Amino acid sequence: QVQLVESGGGLVQAGGSLRLSCAVSGSIFGIGSMGWYRQAPGKQRELVTTITNGGSTNYADSVKGRFTISRDNAKNTVYLQMNSLKPEDTAVYYCYANSWTRYWGQGTQVTVSS
Repeated sequence: QVQLVESGGGLVQAGGSLRLSCAVSGSIFGIGSMGWYRQAPGKQRELVTTITNGGSTNYADSVKGRFTISRDNAKNTVYLQMNSLKPEDTAVYYCYANSWTRYWGQGTQVTVSS
């Protein structure tokens, strides 16, 4: 059974940093792109960033220059380094991995206090 296990969320003051990790466990063939979505209370889930298995990245305008996605293909793990955090970054962050289907992590809470 494939699982995506997230870690690294928490409470941080505005201007601070957090690093999220998402490790894929179980038998999975041919992971393609991976990435992160987030969902704030009362809002729709939004795409934050993606990374292909070749390392090409895309970011939402709201996080460009502050967030960095990376991956370790040998470990089937994707990371999200979040710097200069703002209160509006507060949300549950979900990682995903594309294979023959899309797998999702369970979500990790990120709370940025002002």
